[in-house]
Amino acid sequence: MSLERYQYLSNVWKDGIFDNKVVFCTGGAGTICSAQVRAMVHLGANACIIGRNVEKTENMAKDIATARKGSKVIGIGAVDVRKPEALAAAAEKCAQELGSIDFVIAGAAGNFLAPMDQISANAMKSVIDIDVLGSYNTVKATLPYLVESASKHKTNGKTEPPNGTGGRIIFVSATLHYSGTPMQSHVSVAKAGVDAMAMSVAIEQGPKGITSNVIAPGPIADTEGVARLSKQEGRDKSAKGIPSGRYGSVKEISDATVYLFSDTGNYVNGEVLVVDGGAWHTSGVGSRQWEYPDFLLSGDSVSGVAGGRKSKL
Repeated sequence: MSLERYQYLSNVWKDGIFDNKVVFCTGGAGTICSAQVRAMVHLGANACIIGRNVEKTENMAKDIATARKGSKVIGIGAVDVRKPEALAAAAEKCAQELGSIDFVIAGAAGNFLAPMDQISANAMKSVIDIDVLGSYNTVKATLPYLVESASKHKTNGKTEPPNGTGGRIIFVSATLHYSGTPMQSHVSVAKAGVDAMAMSVAIEQGPKGITSNVIAPGPIADTEGVARLSKQEGRDKSAKGIPSGRYGSVKEISDATVYLFSDTGNYVNGEVLVVDGGAWHTSGVGSRQWEYPDFLLSGDSVSGVAGGRKSKL
């Protein structure tokens, strides 16, 4: 289904700023990542999105391609980011068919609601492997292409790069670990690892022209994650505790992505860009009048949301 520009991209950005560039995105069929890629495609890029579900990934690729006439968007399904050889093959296919890899979005993630005493060692490992190891595998598979792109699109910060920008990576993280989030210990640990990895990439690869940054979305409306992990009445209540007074939109994550990948982000490296309306600053228990739910105290499994889960210890 073709979307209107205002649904995924602000009007401040100039069309064509990513002409002849290629973005590679893991988790690209997800609500947030697909919006990020759609914005890039609208502004001139071609794209390759990676996912586990073949049909969902291929269909999303076709949908994203409607953002710009003549665009090329490849959907590669059946790829598990925990398997380095699968990602290496996907990156090679992307570069061969589209000509390069100039931008990378590491967005594959796993999540469910459960207190630590209901999370098995295997479940904890699975989330860490998808988020942390998956991000690492994404970097390893695409870094040679990013280094090549960065060398072609250098800037001295005084003038716009003649051939646009390149050699940039964004890790999609979260704010869960900033102040602690109940029933999200597994994801908090994983996202903290992702943040640390992004900083290491910036420090080590920066001299080669690579920029490595993190976007940490807060509560974003109409996303799969929010729908699975919270009740509507809970969302209505929690929105009142956000300084901006509302949940965010995927467009606001897309805009942050364009900012970091375009000429505006030339000197931004090793940073975490939080896009949450100030939500994490008021995420303390007292400020939201949060109450411990019965299932957390009783040991019952999480109830009332699609993303609740109890696994064997």
